[in-house]
Formats: sequence, structure tokens, C-alpha cells
Amino acid sequence: MPRATTTDTPAPNALRSAAAADIQTLLREQDIRFLRLQFTDILGVIKNVEIPRTQFAKALAGDILFDGSSIEGFVRVEESDMLLKPDLSTYRVLPFGGSGGQVARLICDISMPDGTPFVGDPRGCLKRALAQAAALGFTMNAGMEAEFFLFKQDATGKATTDTHDVGGYFDLAPVDLGEEARRAIVDTLEEMGFEVEASHHEVAHGQHEIDFRYADALTTADNLTTFRFVVKQVAQRFGLSASFMPKPIFGQNGSGMHTHQSLFRGAENAFWQPEAPYELSATALHFIGGLLRHARGYCAVTNPLVNSYKRLVPGFEAPINVAWSMRNRSPMLRIPARRALGTRVEHRLPDPSANPYLALAVMLAAGLDGIATQADSREPVDTNIFEMSYREKRRLRIDDLPRDLNEACDELEKDDVIRAVLGEHIFSHFLAAKREEWDLYSAQVSGWEIERYLMKY
Repeated sequence: MPRATTTDTPAPNALRSAAAADIQTLLREQDIRFLRLQFTDILGVIKNVEIPRTQFAKALAGDILFDGSSIEGFVRVEESDMLLKPDLSTYRVLPFGGSGGQVARLICDISMPDGTPFVGDPRGCLKRALAQAAALGFTMNAGMEAEFFLFKQDATGKATTDTHDVGGYFDLAPVDLGEEARRAIVDTLEEMGFEVEASHHEVAHGQHEIDFRYADALTTADNLTTFRFVVKQVAQRFGLSASFMPKPIFGQNGSGMHTHQSLFRGAENAFWQPEAPYELSATALHFIGGLLRHARGYCAVTNPLVNSYKRLVPGFEAPINVAWSMRNRSPMLRIPARRALGTRVEHRLPDPSANPYLALAVMLAAGLDGIATQADSREPVDTNIFEMSYREKRRLRIDDLPRDLNEACDELEKDDVIRAVLGEHIFSHFLAAKREEWDLYSAQVSGWEIERYLMKY
């Protein structure tokens, strides 16, 4: 997108006006009929307000009001008016506009009517965490690998849990019947400016992965929300339903969202130290230590559903233990082989139901706390934890991850670092929503119970 240039340094408002003028030009040149102002609630569900051409100038000025009391975890009815402040760098044309004309989108921050940032905005939460890192001289890069399932639909168009193929890891057609849908997803993502690195069939039947290039943490979170939206939209064209539910099928691998993360000081990777053991700097080891220390506390955020904990069980490649490794994929954290600028931590715990803004914020806060307190990273565990005895795990100080959402909520309540980065508003609303979810689940009578108990007792 073209930017205005001048020999003087313009004020921030002047910069915004210049960028808004550029967007206005693009909206006219690309014959955009509708503009979607997009944001997420605290649970990570994408929301949007769509406006017609006559309101574009007002939207670009950040003057579009919406009712925040209708959004999960925002505000009460008596303080409902909120403003959508678009991040003009996120302007994209949506390749599936529809019969009403071309549609574009802008991702927005949420403000109160007086212009102050809304403390319950998940995107704002990540921006605050990144500002804390910047104050220490760090920027965070991240890449998220969100797996998903493609399911058949019934005669009414409702999603089933019948997979469209019985393919496995890296399988080809005719076993992999998702090739065409994946290619269409990749085409759409590339039209929207993504740099897609690879796509392939995953381990479970009907399960897939599409990897796009890492970026700074805020851009990655924005991209992940867009990615989930695109996958669902394109799947519909093929008569399929896409799901990012962590564990939709018993006995099959669940879907993870492995999150690669690193800290940079300027152009230098702060995790890399060539002469150190493992070529990992003290900063990297303390960051790992922070992730280990707070894993039980942030698990409710990175794995926020009742169903998330059906994935975190032995035998399906998902982590169940708080540990790290250089090669082994059974611990929660893995250090990929790349070094120099590619030195990073792969966090294997998160799943794709997580709000990406909150997930990145809590992982960053945990790592920064590890750096600040010089947290002990312990020794890497390069043997298969799944095969260790209880006594051996205790000797190596390997904790278990929470077994269910209720336990994860208990741990979140006790972790002051994670609570602080979320802020009291997000913390209290998120925790209340998750407690309610657990209570509703606990009161249900499942098919498993009926089959096991009905005629036996």
C-alpha cells in the first residue's frame, strides 16, 4: 500500500490521515462495496460489523460505534457503547465477496467512547504484553501451526463427524481426498497476502495442516484469526465443514496449534548463543524456565475447552507433561534443530480453539517472568516421557499438565503472573465463562454413561 512521504516528521494523527487517504483510494480503485470491521471476543470467536460504502470515511476515522454488551466478556448493558478503531495495516480484500459486490476487511482494536483502549480487548491484551517486552528491549516473533478436520455434511448441510477420507500423515490422493480443498484454501490465503510454506494431510482421518510464515506476534495472531475464517469459508464450497475442535473423534489424534516463538533484540535472535551448550543463550533457558513454571497456570488459556483435555492424553502425540527437549516430541516444549536466526521454542501444548491473542500474551508473560527471575529451565528430557515411571518423572521434576478444564481453572486462579497479563477484566470474565462451561458439561449425561451403566445398575 502506498504511503505519503514528506521531508518533515508528521504528527501521529497526520500519519493516520495519510494512511486513511491511501485506504480510501484503494477502496475506490478496487470497487469495494462493503467493509468488514473485524475483532474477537475473549473466547477468540471472530465478530464483525459490516458497513456500506457511505460509511467508509467514518470507519477509517474510528468513529463506528457498536453494542459491546452483546459480546462475550465485554461490558454490561449500562455501558454498552464501544468504538471500533481499525488497524489500517490489516486492510485486505476478501476473495469471496459475494453477489453484493467486493468486500474488504480491517482488523480493529476496541476503545471506549472517550477513546481510551478497552481493557477487555484481547488484541489490546497482546499489545500490552508486547509493550512490556519492548521495554526490556525484546520483540517477539511467532508462528502458529493450527491443525483442523474436514467433515462431511448431512442432507441439511449440518456438520457430521464423518471424515471425508481415511488418509494418514503426508498421504497422497486417492487416499487423501482433501487435496483440492487444501489447494483452494492456499490460493485464497495467498490472494490475501499470506506466504504459505506447506500443506499436507495430518495423522488422523480427515485431518489437515497448512503452514504459513512466521511474523511478529501481533501479525501472527491476526493471521491465525483470518486463517480459521478462510478455512471454514472455503470448506463450505466443497460441501465440507471445517472444525478446529481439539478432539472431535475418539481414538484419533486431536488437533494442536504448535506455537513457535523467539525473542529478538533488534536484528539479533536473543535465544541464540553459538558458544553455549545447545547454542541456547541464558535468555532462552530462562524463557523456557518461565514457560515450564507457569504452564499449569496458563493452560486454561492455551487449551480453553472441556474438549481440549480429551486431546491431552497419552498415546496421541499431544503433551501431558511439563518438560522440554532438544529432539523428543513427547515433552511440552521442543527446540527445533535450526540455530542462528532460526533458534526458537516450539510450544506443543496450545490447541486451535485458543484465542491467539490471549495465548501469545500469556506465553510471552510466562517467558518474560522466567527471564526476570532467572527461572531454572532444568535439564532437557530426551527420552520418551510416556514410558517413564512415576518415580522417574518425580526425580526429573516433571509435572503433569491439568487433567481437565476445572483443574486448569484452579491453576489459572493461583497464577498471579498470568492473571496480571490478562488484566482483571479479561481474567474475571474468562474464568467465569470457563467455570460455567465446566458446570454445564459436568451436569450432562453422555452416551458413554448410558451405554456403560443403564442396564448394569
